Amino acid sequence: QVQLVESGGGLVQAGGSLRLSCAASGRTFSTYAMGWFRQAPGKERDFVAAWSAGNKYYANSVKGRFTISRDNAKNTVYLQMNSLKPEDTAVYYCAASNRDSRYYGSQYDYWGQGTQVTVSA
Repeated sequence: QVQLVESGGGLVQAGGSLRLSCAASGRTFSTYAMGWFRQAPGKERDFVAAWSAGNKYYANSVKGRFTISRDNAKNTVYLQMNSLKPEDTAVYYCAASNRDSRYYGSQYDYWGQGTQVTVSA
């Protein structure tokens, strides 16, 4: 069982930055694919970014603005979010999978509780 705890959300003005963190339990963190997803009110959960099998993947809407990184020694994955826009407002979730996983939430086995990101205009 893997437990994921996100942090780093908050309120920021448009154009600002935030860095989300997701701390994972477990001894085999380095072998897990890690993903970030988000869900805005009244909308479906959307893929944001993933790190799987040494490769990084991004949604088109965040390419060039968001960066996923991980520190295996700290069992933590990060999402650096720059040039934030009001449309980035959502609850952000991290997810983990013990197989190659990318864009689809159904590929992930474990989920955090989410952290709210609000971007004001």
